[in-house]
Amino acid sequence: MNWLENLLIIGGISFDVFAAMESQGSLVAKIAKKELFFSSLLACFWQTVSFFAGYVLSGILIRRDRIAENEQIIGTGIAVIIFAGLGVHLMIKAIRNEKIPEHREACFDQKKILQKIAGTGVYTLLAGIAFGLVFPSNMAFSLAMLAVMSVLAVVGGVYTGYHFGMKQRRKAYALGAALLWLVGADLLLWRVWPVLMERN
Repeated sequence: MNWLENLLIIGGISFDVFAAMESQGSLVAKIAKKELFFSSLLACFWQTVSFFAGYVLSGILIRRDRIAENEQIIGTGIAVIIFAGLGVHLMIKAIRNEKIPEHREACFDQKKILQKIAGTGVYTLLAGIAFGLVFPSNMAFSLAMLAVMSVLAVVGGVYTGYHFGMKQRRKAYALGAALLWLVGADLLLWRVWPVLMERN
């Protein structure tokens, strides 16, 4: 796995966090640094745990069904489907552009933040499964990159929402979708297609 594929995956799922936190940043009258720090740590922890849990689940799947040993192309195909599906989900969010009443609140609604971070964890779990099916090594590097990107996504999303409202949210979802689709296309082009050509 090269650093570019790693960046595309981590970047794609981090834009979901960015967009979720942008909506929260657009609501607060003032950004409380302490609450922002807590939200960043929470997102960092939850994203890395979810991604690693998906990675572990992919290992169980491989050992149980011997996907990687008997038919590597199947594992890669599953990963492509997951990345494509996650991209479609983000694009639907971008198109739907759910309206959130932008009324000022004194501070962050921690309950809403917890719900949004928990929701993004589901997609991070799926991305971890896809990652493990195709890239069974370099997990430590990927987790470190995800931790940094999660913090940047929270801080960047909150400040973007605070200064510009939710105008950038659709772009964030669309960009996240594009990154995940690029990963899927890369896997098809360099892993699936050559195997199919050898068989023919």
